[in-house]
Amino acid sequence: MLWLLVLARNFYQQQIGQYMRPDPNLYAACAFYLLFIAGLLYFAILPGARAPLYAALRGAFFGLLTYATYDLTNLAIMRDWPLLLTVVDLLWGSTLCAVVAGATAWLGSRMEAALPATRL
Repeated sequence: MLWLLVLARNFYQQQIGQYMRPDPNLYAACAFYLLFIAGLLYFAILPGARAPLYAALRGAFFGLLTYATYDLTNLAIMRDWPLLLTVVDLLWGSTLCAVVAGATAWLGSRMEAALPATRL
């Protein structure tokens, strides 16, 4: 949300201002990010729970795929869709997911190591 509303808002305005709403639909954005977080957990963080680098690599790939779905589809079907926006979004999605997945897996492994083992 920070990316959409603050960090990249002017960039998006310059690239696709003619398509933008005056005020973003925050319900749609929240729905996307909740699904996105669930996907990141399932496909990257949980499989790489004990290996932060593995989680980061899986996260980068997940981010690339999810952002490519949007950006490459728009590039394919929309008139005048900016290639620069597509490249920036793909880099952002890959980086964001790599960092979040790697950091979450690292933090989880540290928390697991700090907790005493329990017996059932």
